[in-house]
Amino acid sequence: MSVSDGALVDMGAFGGVIVNTRSLTARLTGVQRYTTELLTHFPLKVDKVSPTTPMQGMKGHLWEQFNLPLLLQRRLLWSPANSGPLVVKHQVVTIHDIAVIDHPEWFNARFAKWYKWITPTLVRQARFVIAVSEFTKRRLMDVAQVDGSRIVVIPNGVNPSFRRRPPEEIASVRNKLGIPSAEYVLSLGTMEPRKNLAAQLTAWSQCVSDLSPNTWLVVCGGIGKDHVFGDTKLPDLPPRVHFAGYVPDEDLPALYSGAIAFLYPSFYEGFGLPVLEAMACGTVPVVSQATATQEIAGDAGLVVDPHNSDSIAAAIMTIVKNVALCTELSHRAAKRSQDFSWNRAADLTWRVLEEAMREGATPSSSSPEREGLKCS
Repeated sequence: MSVSDGALVDMGAFGGVIVNTRSLTARLTGVQRYTTELLTHFPLKVDKVSPTTPMQGMKGHLWEQFNLPLLLQRRLLWSPANSGPLVVKHQVVTIHDIAVIDHPEWFNARFAKWYKWITPTLVRQARFVIAVSEFTKRRLMDVAQVDGSRIVVIPNGVNPSFRRRPPEEIASVRNKLGIPSAEYVLSLGTMEPRKNLAAQLTAWSQCVSDLSPNTWLVVCGGIGKDHVFGDTKLPDLPPRVHFAGYVPDEDLPALYSGAIAFLYPSFYEGFGLPVLEAMACGTVPVVSQATATQEIAGDAGLVVDPHNSDSIAAAIMTIVKNVALCTELSHRAAKRSQDFSWNRAADLTWRVLEEAMREGATPSSSSPEREGLKCS
């Protein structure tokens, strides 16, 4: 059977598959949502393994490298969160991005040094590597010096809960978060250097006086962890900026739906799940011309230079003032988001796991099997 025909494999006949769910002991963010969604949509139940108590940082990595291999009992391991045990070669690893390698200055030095060493090694020895975008695949090929025949691109999906919400629900969430106006541009993401919040605030200061006095910038997201991220310094706040803090998952669809536009000029993204979620709610994304977000938004958003606050300010002005363009891009965004689903991502990931169960199965990039796995 090739991976392109969609038939199911009896995993028990090959020893089964086990999922490394150490990352799920942390607060829900993009990587955790990815893991949870795929486990929910897999066609068969798989076993999961994680520390008995939450372990992050170096303790978590030590558990992953030394304790986890002892629990596998010859089963295939799927590690869905950027890392996995180096001694286990019967493994599929999902790499979401390598920002820590490309921009170590954004991270704690010890954290960056660890991933600079472990990621290329994992890519070279895992049976298959799943990348969530073409951009991430290209970067993995570069840093690991591999040809890409074992790297499969499977984009993320979007949960059906992310859809346009009715006005009363939008108003309720806006009131809950203390958002002072129904007219707002939304910025959302962990407050870490690569999210480029400083440039967003600078751009807002450049254009806010030319916008309606009812138009606000709403900034949502948690503070980056000290053991991972370096200092995040922000400029003085311009007028009409509201910080809403961390937003619960159940409030995000209404928050997106109420926004005029979704501002996401990140310096670096391996995928950019919030961009897709905003698009599914019919909200126009403003994304960077670099890395994966432009790949996700396609022709449904505005593209800016993340290093140029003038470029970001011009995009804000355009989308707020040009109602016809905003309406057109909103329709495109909602339509394009339908190309991404967790069902499809789970199906393609399952096929990769099936193929990995077959000892020594490493088809070339030109084979029908590899073409059947491609999802771009």
